Amino acid sequence: MKKNLSITTLFVDIGDVLLTNGWGHEFRSLAAKTFDLNYKEMEIRHYENFNIFELGKLSLEEYLKRVVFYEGRKFSMNVFKKFMFAQNKPYPLMIDLITKIKAKYGLKIVVVSNEAREINAYRIKKFELDGFVDFYVSSCYVGLCKPDKDIFRLALDTSQVLPQQIVYIDDTFLFVQVAESLGINSIFHTDYKSTRAKLACLGLDI
Repeated sequence: MKKNLSITTLFVDIGDVLLTNGWGHEFRSLAAKTFDLNYKEMEIRHYENFNIFELGKLSLEEYLKRVVFYEGRKFSMNVFKKFMFAQNKPYPLMIDLITKIKAKYGLKIVVVSNEAREINAYRIKKFELDGFVDFYVSSCYVGLCKPDKDIFRLALDTSQVLPQQIVYIDDTFLFVQVAESLGINSIFHTDYKSTRAKLACLGLDI
């Protein structure tokens, strides 16, 4: 990576970068075991609905009615929701890294993520993301999902910066490739240490 001192903005994913995945397969598997659900059937129903769920076209209640509560259960929807939300955990080192870089270099922080509306809202409030994030280009708000290039184009338009002035951090390699195809400096995130080193190579050292 070439050092670039003109970086003004960070585009950052949330799931598996700043926080755990909002409702990833490992949590769905745990839910199936905890609530004695048919995991295979649950996964089929999840994949039939998750795109429109992340686009904000299904509420959490509507999603759960289709994926879990399509038949009678011994537990309530509120109990299941509490379980879902409880799986969300922060990655303190990554949050601290982004917060310190923002403070040191005066960067604008833009979340570009695929997130369902209620889960997104919970995560923003619970982990106080507003303390360092300037605005959110979340799939549930903008009606676009990664890897669609248009979500990145929208983020560029709303942040009003050039692609070469941005560093994008994501844990999904395909999404990184799509961002790079638009000229956005991108980091494939695998762990705190390597991402910090890559940011330093781009002139964002702490």
